[in-house]
Amino acid sequence: EDGGYQIGVVLEVSLPGLEKDQAEKIAEEAHAFCPYSKATRGNIDVEVTIVE
Repeated sequence: EDGGYQIGVVLEVSLPGLEKDQAEKIAEEAHAFCPYSKATRGNIDVEVTIVE
């Protein structure tokens, strides 16, 4: 927007043995609780993706 640089991250999460909806819930809760995520919230775009 302002011509500057922007940083983002894609987290690919694998939780074998769990259904996709369960894995998504756990990954989102972990992302909300994680100190790194809290420190960068609002500054870095984060996408959480569940992979097999």
